[in-house]
Amino acid sequence: MALFRRSGPVVFERHAYGRRRSSWAPPRWLLLLLAGVAAGAGGLYTLQEKYLPPRLTPVQSQQLQGRVDELEAARERLQAELDDAQRRLKASAEENAGQAVALGAARQSVERLQKDVALFDQVLPPDPRGGAVAVRAARFSDGGGQLAYHVLLTREQKTARPFKGVMQLVVAGERGGRNETVTLDPLEVTLASYQHLQGSLPLPPGFAARQATIRVLDGPGGRQLGTRVINVR
Repeated sequence: MALFRRSGPVVFERHAYGRRRSSWAPPRWLLLLLAGVAAGAGGLYTLQEKYLPPRLTPVQSQQLQGRVDELEAARERLQAELDDAQRRLKASAEENAGQAVALGAARQSVERLQKDVALFDQVLPPDPRGGAVAVRAARFSDGGGQLAYHVLLTREQKTARPFKGVMQLVVAGERGGRNETVTLDPLEVTLASYQHLQGSLPLPPGFAARQATIRVLDGPGGRQLGTRVINVR
């Protein structure tokens, strides 16, 4: 058969084969890949050198970390100061609120006192002598060698400065069957609008009080501004 028929001798073309091997060139895609890698590396280097901050040395990194720690400590300190200031501000606000409540209560007390004074003026009889300081009411009792007293004084003239003076009691009575009059120690008086004076004073031994004269003076032995006579019970 012609298929198995021996043909002529096979001749190897060494020169042609060698020429095809020496003229081999890399594929174009490989060249493009290498060019892209080189361009990327160059761009990265240019970016780092021109636009990015320089790389730190180990010493610089340590210094930077130390500075960061200092700033963090400062931030924590400032935060603590801020928290403390907020606590003090809150406490101050609460204190101011408490003072406002106390002020409101004080105003209510003043209003009640003013109403009491008005009630005294309406209910209590006037001082018949009509002095600058009126003795509106008084009560005395003698017991155990002591004269117990309760006196209400009012001031007719209302001024910013309170009246300062004394109240002195002159007590009439008897001792050993004879009439006597004793003058007791003066009591200090500070009168803005009205004042209750209440307490007891010692009487001489064996003295029985019968009547007390109330004298309001501008000072010990001074000018008399009000007086009234009240029986001792």
